[in-house]
Amino acid sequence: MMFQRIKNLLFENQTIRQTVIKNAFWLNFGEITGRLIRAAIIIYAARVLGSAGYGIFSYALSLAAFFSVFSDIGVSNILTREVSKRPDLKTQYLSTAFFIKIGLLALSIALIIFVAPIFVKIKDVLPLLPIIAFLLVFDSFRDFGIAFIRALEKMEKEALIRILTNAAIVVFGFIAITVYASSRSFAVAYTLGSGLSALAIIWILRDQFRKIFTYFKKELVYPILCSAWPFALFSLLGVILVNTDMIMLGWFRPAEELGFYAAANRPIQLFWIIPGILATTLFPVFSRLANKNNEKFTLILEKAVVAVLLIGLPLVAGGLILGDSIVQILYGNEYLPTIPAFRILLITVLVAYPSSLIANAVFAYDKQKSLIAYFLLGALGNIIFNLLLIPYWGIAGAACSTIGTQIISNGFSWWKMKKINNFRTLRHLPKIVIATLLMMLFVWGLKTLGINFFVNLPLSVLLYFGLLYLLREPLMMEAKQILLKLK
Repeated sequence: MMFQRIKNLLFENQTIRQTVIKNAFWLNFGEITGRLIRAAIIIYAARVLGSAGYGIFSYALSLAAFFSVFSDIGVSNILTREVSKRPDLKTQYLSTAFFIKIGLLALSIALIIFVAPIFVKIKDVLPLLPIIAFLLVFDSFRDFGIAFIRALEKMEKEALIRILTNAAIVVFGFIAITVYASSRSFAVAYTLGSGLSALAIIWILRDQFRKIFTYFKKELVYPILCSAWPFALFSLLGVILVNTDMIMLGWFRPAEELGFYAAANRPIQLFWIIPGILATTLFPVFSRLANKNNEKFTLILEKAVVAVLLIGLPLVAGGLILGDSIVQILYGNEYLPTIPAFRILLITVLVAYPSSLIANAVFAYDKQKSLIAYFLLGALGNIIFNLLLIPYWGIAGAACSTIGTQIISNGFSWWKMKKINNFRTLRHLPKIVIATLLMMLFVWGLKTLGINFFVNLPLSVLLYFGLLYLLREPLMMEAKQILLKLK
């Protein structure tokens, strides 16, 4: 009986809450497991390649991320949204979106080969651009297939793809670095791992892809593109917000500092997985409820925002105190200059965690166009702040620029969503804040006493969740009830 209940919970779509829990579990499991697997090779590569070699590789990845927006322009988001709303037309939407995707990929490859060199000031990055073009193609196909899987709310399949991708990158990466330790060989290994995942997604959706030529509907091309362009602009602005600092650092600073900044960013990006997964899980639900059941929409959004802050607040508090230990354990003494930037970037968690959910909520109401001006302001602000701060403060200046621009752009998203469908957050936070402050004092006290990081961390986590339980924090009580039903 217990086994059957677990099977129903994790492999069947029954109710909204159960489906959200199931999808959140699989997305968390796939993303976190995959990222932890990949972290092994990233940390190893950072140590073996050194800050300069790792900086060159990271700079090339930032260029790929920058130009990746042109390979999709929001088509994948539209695919997820429309298939969620109209499952009877899923094959038509998949086929039509696929051919749009082919044309966009051709444009993106041309941009990488002919335009990207204009932005590159570090000559050692240029030989990596053709490799990065292949990486972009493979990543784009994989993410396109995953967008379709998300619409079907079968996140267990996405989890499988994520784990396979990262496992392949680790295997190829260790082989490449062992044979010849260079940023170029590591880039090739990274691309091979992505290529394997693209083949896997094609195999999983093979029945759908067999119909790809038959179900193309030219009548859907214009509606898809019209709906997609706001997503494209948001993606472009998001890429600017996330990757401009790395690209502009390459204009003013040597490759070593690129390596330091990339090392500071890597754990932060791992932390960002949590709200991203929940936002992805809830997007189909938001799309169905928007303008149909606004009360339920508000309830789910409030709980989701509180849930990510429940994780984000102690993460930032503990990370600020233990930041030096985290950097030293991960990368070694060569990367000690990373510590200030890591601590500054850690603060972005408090902004990014709720904002990823709120942005998706705005998209579900199809009101994304109203945010364009504000995101554009944030993107331009990021460029201006980087120009002003990087020449003087280096990677710390880039980190400060990131915080400032995220507050500007995401603050407006929050304001807009409250106008669309008002929701409240602060009233749910007192118990979480109390538990966080007490945990913070505990972490600081153990560190002052010289307690080892690997003892301090689990004890602090146990204390935090124990305090939430004693305070009877509502989300903890709800989680308890769900677990009890499994018995």
